[in-house]
Amino acid sequence: MSLSIGIVGLPNVGKSTIFNALTRAQNAESANYPFCTIEPNKAVTPVPDARLIKLSELVKPQKIVHATVDFVDIAGLVKGASQGEGLGNKFLANIRETQAILHVVRCFENDDVIHVSGTVDPLRDIETIETELILADMQTLENRVDRLEKQVKGDKTLKPLIDAGRALLAHLEKGEPAASFPGRDDERARELMREVRLLTDKPFIYCANVDDAGLTEDNEHVNAVRTLAESRGAQFVKVAAKVEEELIGLSDAEAKEFLESYGAAESGLGQIIRTGYHALGLISYFTAGEKEVRAWTVTRGAKAPQAAGVIHTDFERGFIRAEVIAYDDYVKHGSEAACRTAGVLRTEGKEYVVRDGDVVHFLFNV
Repeated sequence: MSLSIGIVGLPNVGKSTIFNALTRAQNAESANYPFCTIEPNKAVTPVPDARLIKLSELVKPQKIVHATVDFVDIAGLVKGASQGEGLGNKFLANIRETQAILHVVRCFENDDVIHVSGTVDPLRDIETIETELILADMQTLENRVDRLEKQVKGDKTLKPLIDAGRALLAHLEKGEPAASFPGRDDERARELMREVRLLTDKPFIYCANVDDAGLTEDNEHVNAVRTLAESRGAQFVKVAAKVEEELIGLSDAEAKEFLESYGAAESGLGQIIRTGYHALGLISYFTAGEKEVRAWTVTRGAKAPQAAGVIHTDFERGFIRAEVIAYDDYVKHGSEAACRTAGVLRTEGKEYVVRDGDVVHFLFNV
């Protein structure tokens, strides 16, 4: 599995600039006018992980394979998008399948950069976007409930599902996101929400796009967005899109030095991915051999057979056992053979819960 993040925001808040920077590819046109992004931009970017690099230095494999993140950038939304204003919400289907949403909010003043509403007000902007997402969810849910009501005449067992849909719809009509629906623990509600994949049921990462000065000192706009995120139990990151663009093409050492000049220890990409992993409860484990050293993404709490299944379904189906070395032990001893000799290579069975950073070799038979 890989992490997938949809990027939303008003037009001209820096979404496409951030997309370019995060994916290290100039394949999303950015310009100082609304609706620059017409078709949804999609890209796959490797997850930066220093542990993977360290393991590769020890193992010296033929290749290194990073875990990946799928980013999807769609056209900016405006007030009234659900009624067809601007480019409407025609591209929201492209992010309905993503696991999390990165909501980019402009948090800097600059008269030379046009704001679609004329002034910079991040809380107003957030409300505008979230209202459109709720309205889009209402349309999706109404369509599904309407279809169910036509089917219930021939299948009375569908009525509880319809009731759950109507209750959820009433909640959305109050302007509340699906994530706060009080009846979400009901089995029928969960079934319906899994099926329609509502946008406002996804984890949100609020991304404050700042200028250079905003990297070293928070302004009132940044503080407002951070406070809102905290009040909702949502994730928050602060990124300077233009600074991130400057990292494109730099070596790791050059990028580190450049970020340190702004007092930043981590790139925007690193922040967003790390935050996304945390929000979705994801971890990475590694496989290491002569052919490749590779990072794999699994849900925290996954047992060994499930983790093996990420590599191939046969691994899960025919799972016998796992040989596991903690990352720190591997680095300390320098090789799998040395770890085996030192007694830090463990044999684990089907009930073992994989830990972040485990170096694992699966044994299976099909």
